[in-house]
Amino acid sequence: MLSRLGNIFRVPDLRNKVLFTLFIIALYQIGANVPVPGVSWARLTKLESSAGSSGVLGFLNLFSGGALVRLAVFGLGIMPYITSSIIIQLLATVIPKLEEWRDQGAVGQKKITQTTRYLTIALALMQSTGLVYAFHGHDDALIGTTINLIPKFSIPLAAFMVLTLTAGTAFVMWLAELITQRGIGQGMSILIFANVVATIPSGGKGLYEEGGAFKFGVIIGVSLILLVCIVFMTQGQRRIPVTFARRMAGRRMYGGQSTYIPLKVNQSGVIPIIFASSVLYIPVLLSNVVPSGGFQNWVKDNITPTSLFYILMYFVLIVAFTFFYVYVAFDPHQQADIIRKQGGFIPGIRPGAPTERYFSHILNRITVPGALFLGAVAVIPSLLMALWSLNKFPFYGITLLISVGVALTTMRQIDSQLMMRNYEGFLK
Repeated sequence: MLSRLGNIFRVPDLRNKVLFTLFIIALYQIGANVPVPGVSWARLTKLESSAGSSGVLGFLNLFSGGALVRLAVFGLGIMPYITSSIIIQLLATVIPKLEEWRDQGAVGQKKITQTTRYLTIALALMQSTGLVYAFHGHDDALIGTTINLIPKFSIPLAAFMVLTLTAGTAFVMWLAELITQRGIGQGMSILIFANVVATIPSGGKGLYEEGGAFKFGVIIGVSLILLVCIVFMTQGQRRIPVTFARRMAGRRMYGGQSTYIPLKVNQSGVIPIIFASSVLYIPVLLSNVVPSGGFQNWVKDNITPTSLFYILMYFVLIVAFTFFYVYVAFDPHQQADIIRKQGGFIPGIRPGAPTERYFSHILNRITVPGALFLGAVAVIPSLLMALWSLNKFPFYGITLLISVGVALTTMRQIDSQLMMRNYEGFLK
């Protein structure tokens, strides 16, 4: 196994890509540990020790690798880029112009990418403004405690902090695109992977100190079982055969080939988890503006990552959003139309509407286990922690899912490049 891994560094082009990706990750970690000017370092340390498991802050902090709690230059991380990408992808199904760009190929994709960048900057401006306001001691629901991290607050200083956080987001977006172009793997996924993996040692230490050796060992055992299940489900796919009819173009015969469309069991990835978390944190944000004391107390008691109500709603929303996003990412009508225009057909299925119904039937059958699996992985560790009253690292299931999914995808890409260069791969 080690000798096969060593093949990565025997190929100059592949070695340079891997080293470049590691350099970008190291550069990101530097920016994730440098706080913006005007922040009290002593109060940051206090917040980091007290707000690690709070609702909104804990979830956003997971995707920033702890940079959000430190109010670092890269404090917003990759989340504005993820959010804008999801918004553009959803809007492409309802806005004709975006749908037209999506169907234009490389030229249209370039326009969509540029629009995504502009939307990312706009979201970063709004989020950084809200964070500066919150970290000035105005948002107990978000932070989980009342701490003023900006003791010498002023309007010019706040504007400079907002500008710094927004520029950091733009720089992170550029780093992600650099990894995609010149490194290995998909840049956005690689940075998320680096962030969530960075939280595992501190999260594991917190669980061990809070629960003791026995509970920690049980959680590790459950995690190993989930790890095997995640690998199995991530690799699982339904291959739909497609045959293209022969046609004459001049004196040459084209077509007559058979291929397949791979439909993954976990087609939606971790997007439903992000959607479900965002919906569940809406009551937390509303509790800041709703004056009702009963509503605020209900939010504090029930909308926490280890409450049974939160876990149940989390599971239901993940399953619902999985079905929603699968049909957005793989539109049966669009796919059937593309196959028909290319002169292809599924053996035994007529082109057009019958093909569309066939795709919908297959999607429903494979999405049910995929949605249940996704929800189970997200809530099982949190359910154990809730039963044992453990509050440290409540997003452990999400961390496992992201880490294994991105690692498998990246290793598969490296393995394919090794096989292209006549080297033995290390994935079987």
